[in-house]
Amino acid sequence: MKRRDLILIGILIFAGTGHAMGEKKMSQSIYDFNLKTIDGAQKNLGDFKGKALLIVNTASRCGFTPQYKSLEALYGRYKKRRFEVLGFPANNFMAQEPGTEEEIKKFCELKFGVTFPMFAKISVKGSDIHPLYAYLTSLPGFEGDITWNFNKFLVSPEGRVTARFDSKKDPLAPEVTSQIEEILPA
Repeated sequence: MKRRDLILIGILIFAGTGHAMGEKKMSQSIYDFNLKTIDGAQKNLGDFKGKALLIVNTASRCGFTPQYKSLEALYGRYKKRRFEVLGFPANNFMAQEPGTEEEIKKFCELKFGVTFPMFAKISVKGSDIHPLYAYLTSLPGFEGDITWNFNKFLVSPEGRVTARFDSKKDPLAPEVTSQIEEILPA
């Protein structure tokens, strides 16, 4: 079996879709995934249906870590309009997220006042890539490895990825905010 086939099978199994391994059906959207929050609770991304999402892989010891401030400002600006930022700590790049979930949560809250949903630390690339990120990085038009901390995926309220931004693109940049405003629920 090819690596891509194994990843897709892993996505189906992890997402808990209930499909047998031999079936060809693949996850239809990010709403098929169940993940652990930074507090250890299970969370189904289907709970975010009907909301615009910005999915971000984060790290506490990165040159882009100050983007937490921009992410929180963005969340504050749009959360009443059914917008969520979802943070996924990852230690894939130069060990820039070495902490435990408790340490990461404390850092984010104390240093940047983060109130948007944060999830347990995952891998966003490589042989141990989390199924959510295997899915996101294999979507046509958005495919390709995560290049560094603070890559961003914009997801419509229907669960479709509509944009991908690299680490250098600040979350408050007009290019990002204009695309968020285009997809916000009415």
